[in-house]
Amino acid sequence: MCLTFYEVLLSKLQQVHYFLKKWPNLTSMSCKGNSNETLKRKVVYVYSPQYIETCDSLSKVPNRASMVHSLIEAYGLLQHMSIVKPHVATIEEMAKFHTDAYLEHLYKISQDGDNDDPQSGDFGLGYDCPVVEGIYDYAAAVGGATLTAAQCLLDKRGEVAINWAGGWHHAKKDEASGFCYVNDAVLGILKLREKYERVLYVDVDLHHGDGVEDAFSFTSKVMTVSLHKFSPGFFPGTGDLCDTGLGKGRWYAVNVPLDDGIKDDRYFQVFTSVMQEVQTLFNPEAVVMQLGADTMAGDPMCSFNMTPVGVAKCLRHVLDWHLPTLLLGGGGYNLANTARCWTYLTGTLLGQTLASEIPDHEFFTEYGPDYSLEISPSCRPDRNETKHLDTPAGVVLVVGKPRMCVRCIW
Repeated sequence: MCLTFYEVLLSKLQQVHYFLKKWPNLTSMSCKGNSNETLKRKVVYVYSPQYIETCDSLSKVPNRASMVHSLIEAYGLLQHMSIVKPHVATIEEMAKFHTDAYLEHLYKISQDGDNDDPQSGDFGLGYDCPVVEGIYDYAAAVGGATLTAAQCLLDKRGEVAINWAGGWHHAKKDEASGFCYVNDAVLGILKLREKYERVLYVDVDLHHGDGVEDAFSFTSKVMTVSLHKFSPGFFPGTGDLCDTGLGKGRWYAVNVPLDDGIKDDRYFQVFTSVMQEVQTLFNPEAVVMQLGADTMAGDPMCSFNMTPVGVAKCLRHVLDWHLPTLLLGGGGYNLANTARCWTYLTGTLLGQTLASEIPDHEFFTEYGPDYSLEISPSCRPDRNETKHLDTPAGVVLVVGKPRMCVRCIW
């Protein structure tokens, strides 16, 4: 690997020095790490029947939480984790990020499912975040579960903590957005910041993690990295590679915009190219990783063309840093494929090999007609395959001490 120096204009007003690193061709690698290290890893799984029942009520993904948990249980993975009951977040805990006005309004309309309150639109409540009875209780449950998982990491009860029903990364301080009523990822990061100086947020959801990026856009203590679809008219419309943070946080937001059809190998190549530099330059002390499953082949979003195997390789890369790591869910609208993905990821971090045949359990019939754990990519073309990606340098990192941004050349 060679390092070449250039001087370029970053903007009309500023020049920076940057390093152009020419990466050798990367090959696929096993998502299995050292078996002894994997078996020694302590994993906390946040769960209670009441929590799952509450999360099942979300209208955009009905019963998804139960499907995910039931499949994890059916594969016998619970016995390899410490199960911790989540607490319900108080309004004071959620107010560490969200405004009092937003939380109070959410509580008020949640009591009777009032869809006609004229103020609701000001708080992002309506079309993609409908008002339903009990929605405040749902937000408090999800926020509390992620806070519970983060606290377990602070208390060293586990090296990895999981809340698959969390990861709602679009919510802003004072408004709901994109099916997200609470930004539990931000709450988890703030909790980890009570102990860790530098926290890295990694988002591999199909959609840009705009709410989390916005929350920390002015600080250098949290770096946000998001790989996502970026296309005209595609929600949320942010996450261009020129979006790099503001003020003291400038260069601490890293965005990797991608086009439709990307598959496992190319995604992993891009992911590792970026994350190797991020880990070296930012040197995080803890990680929060959002693993939305709407990137899977077969998702109704019909965008990326990935499988759990590819995402597991990315997860394995982060876990190999041996840092306190909080894992969250996110998008995923083919419910069976989402359960397949997060169950496979759970098995990966536990070092467990899972049988291809879906075990008999409550939701067994949802996995037909093949009843297999695997997800097969479709024949959809990879729109990222351009002449630029054929060059050895797939990613250019612009660095000014200590500034950083990613320039993708496709």
